[in-house]
Amino acid sequence: MNIGVIFAGGVGSRMNSKKALPKQFLSMHSKPIIIHTLEHFENHEEIDAIVISCVETWLDYMKELVAKYNITKVKKVVPGGETGQMSIYNGLCAAEQVANGEPSVVLIHDGVRPLINAKLLSDSIASVKENGSAITSVPVKETVLMVKDEAQNRIDYVPNRANTRLARAPQSFWLEEILEAQRKAISEGRKDFIDSCSLMQYFGKQLWLIDGPMENIKITTPDDFYTMRALLDAKENAQIYGLEE
Repeated sequence: MNIGVIFAGGVGSRMNSKKALPKQFLSMHSKPIIIHTLEHFENHEEIDAIVISCVETWLDYMKELVAKYNITKVKKVVPGGETGQMSIYNGLCAAEQVANGEPSVVLIHDGVRPLINAKLLSDSIASVKENGSAITSVPVKETVLMVKDEAQNRIDYVPNRANTRLARAPQSFWLEEILEAQRKAISEGRKDFIDSCSLMQYFGKQLWLIDGPMENIKITTPDDFYTMRALLDAKENAQIYGLEE
């Protein structure tokens, strides 16, 4: 079984939405951002089920959206946690219930990362089955500076750009393995891992990279929102004028 684990536990404090909506529910091209995300999983033939970990006070609204937009593969919508890691953990526990003992691949994905495609989901599943993991990444296009002090105004060193990648999502694993690592971290009092890639590396797991689309950004700030709109506009125009293959 292949399960999309979508976490949407943030409240979008950096988006400064006038309607006080969490960023995943902001409308873009007549539908909420998270619906754009979910539709990629819904329409992919290899995805068997979806679970959503959502900010608790918006659970009912999330369920209403799932019904309104006919996202039929969603099997569970559960509350998020006090940290991003715990929101993912809650989603993984829901996926465990859905899998019901069947060996399963989980694709852990941000609800506010809608600019993905079917190839990325297929590549993620294939990499987990072949290598045990799939961390979406893109090349670094600018120079990265490693800073030395807390003020962050002294350069420690400049890593070779050729050996540097940006981690994105989905980050995919065997459900049993990522749950084992999550539960071990929690037992050690660790609930602050920034993402699943960092958690798995902490426990010495071998991680494999796959290429993702450069436009696969996380919609966190107003600038990201406008970038997403421009990209969707360009895609729509390409379809209208027959420019997209």
